[in-house]
Amino acid sequence: MLWGSNARETHPIFFHHLLRGVRNGGRLVAIDPRRTSSAEWADLWLGIDVGSDIALANAIAREIIHSGLADTKFIERATTGFDDYAKCVEAYTLERAERETGVPASAIKEVADAYGRANRAMICWTLGITEHHNAVDNVLALINLALLTGKVGRYGCGLNPLRGQNNVQGGGDMGAIPNRLPGFQDLEDPAMRAPFERAWNAKVPPKRGYHLSQMFESMDHGEMRAVYIVGENPARSEADQTRAVRLLSGLEHLVVQDIFLTQSRLPGRVTTSRSSVRSRSGSGATGGSRPPSRYGTSAGAFRRCTPACPTRGSTSLAASSGPALLSTTPERSFCTRGCGRTPWRVRSRRLAWLSTILRSTS
Repeated sequence: MLWGSNARETHPIFFHHLLRGVRNGGRLVAIDPRRTSSAEWADLWLGIDVGSDIALANAIAREIIHSGLADTKFIERATTGFDDYAKCVEAYTLERAERETGVPASAIKEVADAYGRANRAMICWTLGITEHHNAVDNVLALINLALLTGKVGRYGCGLNPLRGQNNVQGGGDMGAIPNRLPGFQDLEDPAMRAPFERAWNAKVPPKRGYHLSQMFESMDHGEMRAVYIVGENPARSEADQTRAVRLLSGLEHLVVQDIFLTQSRLPGRVTTSRSSVRSRSGSGATGGSRPPSRYGTSAGAFRRCTPACPTRGSTSLAASSGPALLSTTPERSFCTRGCGRTPWRVRSRRLAWLSTILRSTS
């Protein structure tokens, strides 16, 4: 099941593997308010109303339980709270789900029966599930479906959140999370901090940091007065853009480092260039949402990345009537694709790569 994911456009390499599975006899179900290009390849498309994911998931769960398709042995051995869960989903009849989701009851029953009876099945989702105020509850509803049918820890089964940006997984692996050390070790656990303190020869602060929403709350209270933004554009990505710009403008010190001249580059602040992935060497792990030259696989494996072109420009401070710009040739350092080549040339290469993928799947 592709739930809230248009993988054909956002994860083309991964979707190519899905199509191979379909050609080998697998069934593809797309659940999305829009009839996306991924849905066009699906055996069944459930065009749910926006925000009704939990109602649909609970109705599928109820139908699985009533059809006797729940994996009782797995539930008894590896889960807790099943009785409470069964009582919760009992209220989500097919008729109620049809009213709340806009999906015909017959289609919901078909999906529940297919998922419950399948020997191997997986649920994949992206931002269509997580970009909601109740994103955690959405994800838990999908996890419960997999636990209900025992489709975790087995070949060909599982839950797969497809990453939305390049090397998100790699950033998490390296500890770029407020409450985690590299390797997802718990920052607040003294036993977990000890090996890092020995290796780094430094004391690791035991208190977790702020996540993005808490950072803006801290700015609003006047606690956080300096911010260094790297590869992020909160002036556009925040839900309340007016508030975001107001809080960023009120900081004593703001540094923005990006390959683009983003909207977060406010007047009178420091802006620096940075090299793109095309100009760097290294390794990473990702959700497979980018071409092969940009890191890893949907399994989170690490892959070496070699530079396609050298970094252009220098880091000498250039005078500016607006922001202080650390670059002698901003039109090159901040070119459309973040490298020294012309945007059209790079775009042509990407289009050529994309056409190859489309030909192989058509």
